[in-house]
Amino acid sequence: MRYFRRLRQAAGGTLSIALLLMVVSRAPSGHAETPILQIQIGADKRQFSTAELLSNPAMRSIEIARDASYPRPMRYQAVPLLDLLHGLPTGEISTLEARAKDGFVSQLPWSLIARGGNGHSVAWIAIEDPQHPWPHLDGKPYSAGPFYLVWENPELSGVTSEQWPYALMSLTSVADPLRRWPQLTIAADVPMDNPAWRGQAVYIVQCLPCHRLLGAGEGTLGPDLGEPMPAVAYFTEKGLKNLIRNPAAVRTWPQQQMPPTGLADADIDAVIAYLRLISGAGPRSQAAHPHAGNSGGAE
Repeated sequence: MRYFRRLRQAAGGTLSIALLLMVVSRAPSGHAETPILQIQIGADKRQFSTAELLSNPAMRSIEIARDASYPRPMRYQAVPLLDLLHGLPTGEISTLEARAKDGFVSQLPWSLIARGGNGHSVAWIAIEDPQHPWPHLDGKPYSAGPFYLVWENPELSGVTSEQWPYALMSLTSVADPLRRWPQLTIAADVPMDNPAWRGQAVYIVQCLPCHRLLGAGEGTLGPDLGEPMPAVAYFTEKGLKNLIRNPAAVRTWPQQQMPPTGLADADIDAVIAYLRLISGAGPRSQAAHPHAGNSGGAE
């Protein structure tokens, strides 16, 4: 979860799309190199400097009233993400994988982005102006720049905090997470009123960006919650609930990343039910082991 902190080939993919947005991170010497945004589909590449993006005809100054990373309203110079993708073959994209430079990797449903406007949330790529840098994130020695995917009116589409990747390095078209990583799937014979179904949806959005599960996922900020021993096996239920709700209330360490989640109690219970189900022995969880062939996903 970014609450936990915040071109590969898909099995069965029918369209080979590699959408990649890259930035050059700060050099070890402390001198900032010029961030470059690169959009790539196969061998087709487009590059933009920060200055080029700030002078893009689609660039606007926007106000975000409920920013997920800064606990206050923020104003950004930003370009609509759909404008940056204009002309690309996006018709069969399922998911955009947003990769940040700290190891946070969010799986963004393409439908969230594609339906921007017309009563839905709109995704923007905010660009940090080196002459007017953004403030540091709370408790961090850095800002959300140089690129940050922000949402206008996030409540209209139910956008969560884990779908606001900051320090953005790349966006890549990939397969749906459940297709890409079969070990995340719940067996079809599990009753639909089982809370694990809700837990699966919450985990993919809120937890998978930082925590792999049985090897599934790309995030590296937190440990795998399914192996080598499932988290549900070494935490009591009360302890695991408290850890998800507010990790610092259970244990602290110098590099602790996970702040309080803000998840409703019902969602926490659902995530735990999902972890218990998916981590148990059985063909559903064992079929995807070893993980070879399940870590890809570019369409």
